[in-house]
Amino acid sequence: MVFEGLRPGAELMIASLALALLLDLLYPEHKGLLLELHPVHTSYIMALKLGARYSSKARGVLVWVTVTAFHVTPLALALIVAYMVHPLAWVVVSAVTLKLSMSLRLLIDICYNAYRGFSTGLDEARRWVQMIVRRDVSRLDKPRVVSAALESLAESLVDGFTSPLFYYALLGPLGALVQRVANTLDGALGYKTPEYRDVGWFSARMDTLINYIPARITALMIVALAPVAGGSLVGALTTWRRWCRATESVNAGHPMSALAGALNVKLEKPGYYVLNANARNPEPHDIVRGVKLALTLAALYTIIIAMIIAVVDLL
Repeated sequence: MVFEGLRPGAELMIASLALALLLDLLYPEHKGLLLELHPVHTSYIMALKLGARYSSKARGVLVWVTVTAFHVTPLALALIVAYMVHPLAWVVVSAVTLKLSMSLRLLIDICYNAYRGFSTGLDEARRWVQMIVRRDVSRLDKPRVVSAALESLAESLVDGFTSPLFYYALLGPLGALVQRVANTLDGALGYKTPEYRDVGWFSARMDTLINYIPARITALMIVALAPVAGGSLVGALTTWRRWCRATESVNAGHPMSALAGALNVKLEKPGYYVLNANARNPEPHDIVRGVKLALTLAALYTIIIAMIIAVVDLL
């Protein structure tokens, strides 16, 4: 009964997946109290408070375990109780957990708004792109602002969609939640600066490990779907293989280089890396092409995840 409360049969899992996607479509951006209670927000704040700067690797491990347990335990209990009450109650609790663990429409909306922003002015486009990238885009020129949007589209597609759904299929809603918390902890502490090099080491390693397979699956699907964006499958595959290790991140280079190849554009983070260096600079309309590919990938990936859930249920 306890295990079934964490990951029941395929029918309930697929129903929960469908409801979570609907919730993401209807309510993409959390605000007010719902934002304050969102696990991405709370885990980020906890990580900064517990992960004192210049502290040890041991403390970093303890922070990761503490923050993860703090978020997983109450939702695990809620899932078990919900399943005992009624299977449909489990579907609702599971869908909310999965909704909190993924984000697709908000990413797509921001990318579209950035594209529209270029028609108003570069500063307006910069304002939207800044919402999804860490780097300061205030002084970047037009091609590099477009590049930042496309890079984040590719990387966030893994972090916020394909990876949580991958772990949902294998481990249930708590698997998706752990992935999301791990990704947030990396964002909070996983820097190589002197302040966080030790305390953030474990968070960075866990994020790399957890997203290792989903990043490569996503890159492979981007390559396969390159014709959807008017690109070449062979060209995308060649670019992926050539540039996937050009970034410092072990995982991020895979979906980003695959997208660079699928769109046949150069993506660049000044001072850090260049992907598909011999291609043309990206233009705003390439964001629309990238979004089209991402949405197609998301739809196909959802079907594949549902099939995996059904297969896992038979094992």
